[in-house]
Amino acid sequence: MKRLLIALTVLGAVVAPAEADDDTLPSWNDSPAKRAILDFVSRTTTDGSPDFLAPGERIAVFDNDGTLWCEQPMYAQGSFAIDRVKALAPQHPEWQTHQPFAAILAGDRAALAKLDEPQLAALIAATHSGMTTDDFALTVRGWLNTARHPRFHRPFPQLVYQPMLELLAYLRAHGYKTFIASGGGIEFMRVFAEQAYGIPPEQVIGSSGKLKVELRDGRPVLVKLPELNSIDDKAGKPVNIELHLGRRPVMAFGNSDGDQAMLEWTVAGAGPRFALVVHHTDAAREYAYDRQAHVGKLDAALDEAATRGWTVVDMQRDWKTIFPKGPREESR
Repeated sequence: MKRLLIALTVLGAVVAPAEADDDTLPSWNDSPAKRAILDFVSRTTTDGSPDFLAPGERIAVFDNDGTLWCEQPMYAQGSFAIDRVKALAPQHPEWQTHQPFAAILAGDRAALAKLDEPQLAALIAATHSGMTTDDFALTVRGWLNTARHPRFHRPFPQLVYQPMLELLAYLRAHGYKTFIASGGGIEFMRVFAEQAYGIPPEQVIGSSGKLKVELRDGRPVLVKLPELNSIDDKAGKPVNIELHLGRRPVMAFGNSDGDQAMLEWTVAGAGPRFALVVHHTDAAREYAYDRQAHVGKLDAALDEAATRGWTVVDMQRDWKTIFPKGPREESR
């Protein structure tokens, strides 16, 4: 019987159910989440399957912060902006008395935790603008090489999630094109996305500021302006995905309410659809947070995942390991 099923599958008459094993997604435990991923990819990439998707339709989008790498206790780009304030402070004595700069320079963590969106926007504008895009990329690259996470004491690009790296590679091996759609800055993420995730710059979507062309030393350059162009969060994610791709994804991965609109829009399309929410439940190996979190709040999207049957990853239960192996990481 087994030989008959194999023969029929090869001929395209039967799609055998995907089975989880240790060779596929090895950092994932054999859980419903892993089996759901394998099943969906099998159904959409097997010739003869009623859910087969042509390669051009195999589009998967991933949030970045909290989905592909650690976002606690603060977004990495927020840490970058804070370090930039400290570095630029000698040129801006007025920052000593103006928020949010004064709180940063005084090390006032309580005040920093209460920063509102206009203050955060002012912080990003002040620390990211005025330089060329090339100079900004060099600055970000230098910071990523030297900055360390306050808890794990490792460079931020080492705090990517090993199970998600395996998932990205697995999807690409099956003809899927992988994109980032994040609230983080597009130019910030493009510096490291290809090396960290295998996702090239042109497949990164994020929040953006306005640019202008200038001649400097006789050559045209792009200069970052202190004005927002687009916020790639919540309802902004589907809009920006459509603008950049012109095609609705069939798979979407997120971890917070900021990703809810992207997940909803993805599964609303015709044909096979897949949505996954990463639930941070592992305080020992990473962090445990959801409904009351100041960063990466997961509340309405968690309820909707249960209602709609989206796949939810319980990090403590479903992942054998969190980060690529290092001195502070242990497997389960």
